[in-house]
Amino acid sequence: MQVKFMEDHQNMEFEGVISGVTEWGIYVEIIENKCEGMVRTRDIKSDYYIFDESQYALVGQATKNLYQLGDIVTVKVKNANLEKKQLDYYLIEN
Repeated sequence: MQVKFMEDHQNMEFEGVISGVTEWGIYVEIIENKCEGMVRTRDIKSDYYIFDESQYALVGQATKNLYQLGDIVTVKVKNANLEKKQLDYYLIEN
């Protein structure tokens, strides 16, 4: 139902909380509607991010910028794939 709801919100920006961190990206739960999706590491263009398992964080190789559990971030809906039941977001970086 989350994916179906978010189909109507393509390219909209939302504030969310990082709810999970893996080597392939971060999971973000939107505060407003509790819909959870993924920001893939390859879609974060500001730096090359490496997964740090001890901190549950993605760390920028050059900038040392950190994305970890509980951080508030802004995301934009990239894709809502109802067949695969997947939500993908872009990270809006400051």
